[in-house]
Amino acid sequence: MSRRIYFDGLNLSLERGTGIATYTRMLASVVRELGNQVGVVYSSPSRPAKNPLLREVSFFDTREAVRTTHRQEVYNAIVDQVHSAFGIKPQPVELTGAVIAQQFKSRLPTHDYVYLARNLFSNARRYFAWSGNFATLEFDTKPDVLHCTYQLPVRAKSACNVYTVHDLVPLRLPFTTLDNKRQTYRLLRKIAAEADHIVTVSENSKRDIVQLLGVDEERVTNTYQAVDFPRQYVERPLELVAEHLYSTFRLEMGSYLLFYGAFEPKKNIARLIEGYLMSAVDLPLVILGPAGWGTTSESKLLDQLRADADGGRPRSTGPGNAGRTGPGRRVYRFEYATLPMLVTLIRGARAVLFPSLYEGFGLPVLEAMQLGTPVVTSRASSIPEIAGEAALYVNPYEVEDIAQAIKAICGDDGLCEDLVRRGRVQAELFSVERYRDRVAALYAKLV
Repeated sequence: MSRRIYFDGLNLSLERGTGIATYTRMLASVVRELGNQVGVVYSSPSRPAKNPLLREVSFFDTREAVRTTHRQEVYNAIVDQVHSAFGIKPQPVELTGAVIAQQFKSRLPTHDYVYLARNLFSNARRYFAWSGNFATLEFDTKPDVLHCTYQLPVRAKSACNVYTVHDLVPLRLPFTTLDNKRQTYRLLRKIAAEADHIVTVSENSKRDIVQLLGVDEERVTNTYQAVDFPRQYVERPLELVAEHLYSTFRLEMGSYLLFYGAFEPKKNIARLIEGYLMSAVDLPLVILGPAGWGTTSESKLLDQLRADADGGRPRSTGPGNAGRTGPGRRVYRFEYATLPMLVTLIRGARAVLFPSLYEGFGLPVLEAMQLGTPVVTSRASSIPEIAGEAALYVNPYEVEDIAQAIKAICGDDGLCEDLVRRGRVQAELFSVERYRDRVAALYAKLV
């Protein structure tokens, strides 16, 4: 049975994306393949224009300037809160092709409908903070299901309202997030009480939701996640991968270690670097991820490594941004890589290191296994569900344990070959085909 299923565009609008953006794009694609119509509702910095062409133009204008006086800002905020109380009506955007939008192709999910509302998500959060209620969305073409891919205080009128809760990290590891914990708990409890259904991405997260939020197990479905890299990146000949690695990063195939992910406390980067230094292995460590918060000590350590490499002289950032820590040993720090560059880095690594303290799913583990790269990761939270017997596990709180695992993965070719073989088999459990079956089963039981 075909349905109209709408998703939030909270993370899809971010230029560099997030794990949740990856999740939303994959989910929307699968939902469309299952024969449903897909809609996405986005937030815009200004009220959508009445003119359809200008509305389409402003949707793609990421540098749109909104110049308002303080009085106008106050007025807009009051008007938006009134709308939040009586119902927000997102405006439809018809993507006619008038705007040449090729560069946005990788960010836009498969869709049939697109909607815009001014400051939608921030207004909804503000409304929930003072009222304790969700903002109600009223669409001109009503959805059968509104699926929020993050915990958001919004609901669609006359629809089945579904929410994905990826993890309860703010409650389980409160020191690793910046959330207002009281407000987060309040919102999660509201979702637990009022959602028509809750979706999550691991059995570990499902247990947390059931136990900490008091949700009946029947109201929570674990769909896991899936990864689907473009074939041209996955099947690129290894000779070209090696050439790209060397010409771009001055790295040699199979001769470096890789961590990638956000620079934030739960990723455990400080202990990773300490473990790498303690291991005294002769391979470089590449750390890839955008700047975050709560990682001052890690940044200082990387700065010190760079200064030591240059005899105390400051060093510029970029591909040569490395700290030499001994013969053949360096720590490289990159903030961003395009998708083809990321796939190249994963495929060329000796191993992916991912000693995270807590994950709802742990996409890098699955991505590395799918691309045939050995994984060193944590025996914590959901990660053992994903990696199975196909990873070398560490205690993420023990630097010496991380160091020993790094030495093992660098010194034992047989171990690496075994993990590659096991990893490819394990990754098949999270294939797109299996994910499609789980998503189909989820929506089939929603009324």
